[in-house]
Amino acid sequence: MKRNLAARVLREVAGWHIALACFFLCAGAALAQSGPPAATNPVLLKSPTQSGHAAKATVPALLLSDIHFEPFWDPAKVPQLVAAPVSVWKAILAAAPSPDQQQRFTALQQNCHARGVDTSYALFDSSLKAMRKPATGAGFVAVSGDLISHAFPCKYIALFPNSEPEAYRTFVEKTLDYVIDELYGAFPGVPVFVALGNNDSDCGDYRLDAHTEFLAMTGKEVTKNFPVSERESAQESFAVGGYYSIALPAPIENTRLLVLNDIFMSKNYTTCAGKPDLTAADAQIAWLRQQLAEARAVKQKVWVMGHIPPGVDLHTTATKMIDVCGGRSPVMYLSSEKMADVLVESADIVELAIFAHTHMDESHLLQNDGQSGKSVAVKMVSSISPINGNHPSFAVAQVDPSSAALKDYKVFAASSQTGVDAAWSEEYDFARSYHEAEFTSTSVSQLIAGFAADPGAKTQASQNYIQDFSFGYLSPVLTMFWPEYVCTLSNHTAQAFKACVCPAAQ
Repeated sequence: MKRNLAARVLREVAGWHIALACFFLCAGAALAQSGPPAATNPVLLKSPTQSGHAAKATVPALLLSDIHFEPFWDPAKVPQLVAAPVSVWKAILAAAPSPDQQQRFTALQQNCHARGVDTSYALFDSSLKAMRKPATGAGFVAVSGDLISHAFPCKYIALFPNSEPEAYRTFVEKTLDYVIDELYGAFPGVPVFVALGNNDSDCGDYRLDAHTEFLAMTGKEVTKNFPVSERESAQESFAVGGYYSIALPAPIENTRLLVLNDIFMSKNYTTCAGKPDLTAADAQIAWLRQQLAEARAVKQKVWVMGHIPPGVDLHTTATKMIDVCGGRSPVMYLSSEKMADVLVESADIVELAIFAHTHMDESHLLQNDGQSGKSVAVKMVSSISPINGNHPSFAVAQVDPSSAALKDYKVFAASSQTGVDAAWSEEYDFARSYHEAEFTSTSVSQLIAGFAADPGAKTQASQNYIQDFSFGYLSPVLTMFWPEYVCTLSNHTAQAFKACVCPAAQ
């Protein structure tokens, strides 16, 4: 019988330091491991003939997220970055570090109560070089949000206490421009599609205003290499709310990518003035409905990409010891279930949804209250940033050009968290690891059903998932809370999650 979630947490952490156990719980924070991970994952050594790869040619696509580039890593260089055009940032960042770099950066981190270290220039440069070979021939690059570092406003203000808001906004824009330009430089001629994350704002984490100069200027950078026929409309919608529609490039046939700005939908969202406001979220949902209706009318397939996923935030729910089975609601990532409901309603044309935010490699399914029927497969992309103790990673997918189905993907991870002299190697291959021919709602549903039937996480598939969830550290805690975590994978509403984790009598 399933037990009360809060009571289970209390019992399971007996003998542990409670704060440490909660910190590890399923959310993505993983204890930093001093040594590099093995280059080859031993549980994934399966015959390639078991992978179920389709014989027809597929289109590679690079999926990455949560880069969290740290322009403050060498504080002495920041005034140069502020004064210089983005075109010379790389030369400044690549120069030898300042003599007091470590001392000043540590002081900055402490001043801003930073919980870890984000992506330095060395790590970002290492990751870009590592992506080129496995993503050779990529049809497009998809970046699902959070391009700039955590505590960005605090670090900037600490270095420039008398700066005006306009100067801060300009520095945020330049940092975003630099990251995007570096991606284009690494993949010349390849379209780069970018979603905004909760940190990608000119007024703070989870804070943003619609219809702003910041969105207009950032939209011009994001869309600058789009086809002329689609650039104007993408810039217009981005200036409104940071979202846009774009056709996936040939040879992928008749498929549209809808990129959302779900900062407005987050439960933590406020305007730049610190006030709650549902106007921008409601406008975006209306836009999403319209785009899906137009796609259906012309028989298009759709991919959807955002940053913050729908569903239950299990880490916060457990950390706060919320008694879900006693009647309290779990903590949700978004303020409502509207976006997920719209996607499920259009599951006949939505081929895939891509989210991130947890920094972990995950597979979810959106469906109506956990019941069978229409559903959407969700791929959650792991992070480049190692801030949670994870080793940086990215994914290279294979897309069927005629159906737009995600046939397979491989995840590549670094041997260290710094990127210095790091070796990047294949961590796992979805098809080989889970014996599925493609990543679709059907295969993900079967995968989750297998996890649910394995509450002790004893099967090879469960062990593979746990090992691949957080690269560089094999956390025992995901195993400890495996049944509760599995309940989050296909139950995106509070009601469905509660029904999954609580006894039937409650």
